[in-house]
Amino acid sequence: MAAPHAPWKLLGDCVVGLARRPRGGVLPDGLRPLVGPAVVIAARYQESPVGPYSEMIVAEPARLGLRPGLCVTTVVVDSPEARVGGRLNWGFPKELGTLLWDRDGEDRQLKWVERGMAVRGHRSGLVLPLLIPMRNLQRRGDGPVVVPASVRGRGHVARVEVELGDNDPLVWLAGPHRGVVVDGLHFTLDPARLPAGLTSTLRAPLTAPEPAMSGAEP
Repeated sequence: MAAPHAPWKLLGDCVVGLARRPRGGVLPDGLRPLVGPAVVIAARYQESPVGPYSEMIVAEPARLGLRPGLCVTTVVVDSPEARVGGRLNWGFPKELGTLLWDRDGEDRQLKWVERGMAVRGHRSGLVLPLLIPMRNLQRRGDGPVVVPASVRGRGHVARVEVELGDNDPLVWLAGPHRGVVVDGLHFTLDPARLPAGLTSTLRAPLTAPEPAMSGAEP
């Protein structure tokens, strides 16, 4: 299955919550944990290089050498093309699932059916223009990479609620959190870069095959 090369530009809406995380989380080889909250994101993209799709993400603070960033440790999408593109371009551990997006007045909700996980955001406060540069730290098939990204849109202060089963490994995410609902989301993911030296990076190959996908995707 072919996947468009980075950069990807995605347009849509999302819910973002900040959650306290337990110690002892597992990160890919080459990355080290940092102190700070985890981020849970529920997004619906109306436009992307692979068409409309939904996505649920859990990302944790990490560092690669001296570079701080966020490492996506859990992510599910409802598009096979988005799964392949995320894995080959950036090393995101994307899996396929059934995702149900609902938008009702001030509320936004995304439900991951197979896992029984729901992320709900209720807009309840100030509207803030957002323009946030980001850095993801991931491990692709060719090793650790740095993924520059940026987010802009209209951020509404929100109450975010995460529902999970008691036996789910992510049960620490369950409950209420501070967060935002972002309307008019513009999310850009740039090509991955290879770490070089202390602070600089070198452009990486556009994609790197995942061992589990090599020869398995048509």
